[in-house]
Amino acid sequence: MPLEESNSPNRQEDCAHRGSLPGALLVMISSFLAQLLFVIGEVLVQGVLPCTRQVDATESEPKSFIFMSEDALINPDKLLVLIHGNGVVRAGQWARRLIINEDLDSGTQIPYIKRAIGEGYGVIVLNPNENYIEVEKTKAQIQLSSDCSDEPAEKRERKDKIQKETKKRRDFYEKYRNPQKEKETMQIYIRDNGSPEEHAIYVWDHFISQSAAENVFFVAHSYGGLAFVELMIQREAEVKNKVTAVALTDSVHNVWHQEVGKTIREWMRENCCNWVSSSEPLDTSVESMLPDCPRVSAGTERHELTSWKSFPSVFKFFSEAVKAKNSLVKPTPMRRSNRIKYEEF
Repeated sequence: MPLEESNSPNRQEDCAHRGSLPGALLVMISSFLAQLLFVIGEVLVQGVLPCTRQVDATESEPKSFIFMSEDALINPDKLLVLIHGNGVVRAGQWARRLIINEDLDSGTQIPYIKRAIGEGYGVIVLNPNENYIEVEKTKAQIQLSSDCSDEPAEKRERKDKIQKETKKRRDFYEKYRNPQKEKETMQIYIRDNGSPEEHAIYVWDHFISQSAAENVFFVAHSYGGLAFVELMIQREAEVKNKVTAVALTDSVHNVWHQEVGKTIREWMRENCCNWVSSSEPLDTSVESMLPDCPRVSAGTERHELTSWKSFPSVFKFFSEAVKAKNSLVKPTPMRRSNRIKYEEF
């Protein structure tokens, strides 16, 4: 089985980012995130990536994880998939800034998870930023990386001297900035999960597409929206067949740069809605130059708050999408206003 049950998942933080913060703030972040993982762990279990159902999965290779409700793969009705944005955030988080400065409700996915479970959804929480592990380099690897050069010996010696002096200064600063990271490390990428886009496709192939749910819903924030669009490009027929509605929150996708085809753009116009940062009231239509999904105001001008501020509207949108699917009438996720404000993407 690909699941490992855990009531209090103990996942390591990204030390490089943690170490760049003052000690008191670091303790505060760690406390908040520990509380977050504990709360999520009360209602969700972990799925290991690469999943152990793969015949070639090994115990020793680098692994990541996702969170799932216990009924995620067997719920016959509804499944909610949550994707956060890019950067230092991890599974279950929208924005660390909000977690630190405001509260868990606005900064994490806990309200979405609790409401979804309360309304009978299965839940899958993606973890698209955990793409590699860091391991300490051996002396042989360090020496090999410095020796692999075709430059003349004299030039290489000067370059090595400069690099050593630079490294000495950097190491001194690094020890002050991050006492935990004194060794030279290398990154080993997690198989088939080396980027947010790869991660979304992998979880789709091995979990979401295998679920029993008749109606799959996505909430994708910021770069998570780009990852979803890439998923659509790679798995268009499957997504159209299984996904009922998609709520984007200030998504950074771009149908031109991602070379999204006409049939996908048409599907997005009918089945997606993007709650964008705007000074307009919540759900007010916001015009766009891009020919994809409708854009409406999230009721805030702060990018990181768009998922929280649009929270009630997202679930209303999903409910209307199910009713519309059953009656073969598409939902109307926004209200029109004469206060529509033009806003560039």
